[in-house]
Amino acid sequence: MASDNDKRRETRIPVDLWIEAAREGELYYQRASNLSVGGAFFVQTIPLPMGTRVSLKFTLPADTHEIVCEGDIVSAKELGMGVQFVGMVPADRTRLEKLIGKLSAKGAAAKK
Repeated sequence: MASDNDKRRETRIPVDLWIEAAREGELYYQRASNLSVGGAFFVQTIPLPMGTRVSLKFTLPADTHEIVCEGDIVSAKELGMGVQFVGMVPADRTRLEKLIGKLSAKGAAAKK
């Protein structure tokens, strides 16, 4: 059986980012502890059932453009959940790729 780390194909970066998540008329602000091009992990939250779809809105650090997409809950732990981005427009995906590339390069340089 593959572990969560084995399933990850994309680079993840640590963040402290608030993401707005809406579902069935309810609005929550979720704190993301890490981010990849494909999704995020929300910490310190009671997880929703796996397979639940939520509407997401967030702004990347040092950016003013709001990213809007859907997200599917793909993992649930005691006080956290993983969300996979769905339907992100290509320009927003590129924005996210650039941020992750920049921050992961800085992290790699700091470890040397």
